[in-house]
Amino acid sequence: MREISSSITFEVEPNETVPMMIAHSTRLRVSGACVWVTRSNDIEDYLLADGESLVLRRGERLWLSVCSSKPAQVAFSAPLARSAVARDWFATQIERLAAQWRGGWRTV
Repeated sequence: MREISSSITFEVEPNETVPMMIAHSTRLRVSGACVWVTRSNDIEDYLLADGESLVLRRGERLWLSVCSSKPAQVAFSAPLARSAVARDWFATQIERLAAQWRGGWRTV
């Protein structure tokens, strides 16, 4: 198993407005109900239905609110840095070589 992204999930209740500051470029994915998204430095507002996503820019501010009477889950996920992906690839290759020497057993 390897981590391919880092994610955080929040639940937004009806009649609640949640302000967010985006520290790193990330993707916002919505589930459960539609979410109204207002972004700083953007004249457009976004209405994201269940299952839709939006790519967010580092440093922008968001205001999130639910468009229905049931709560919505919003997940923010950021891909790992290239250095972390490369480090994971090397670790996997070393593990494969070590598994050959251990007769196929993995160490936990």
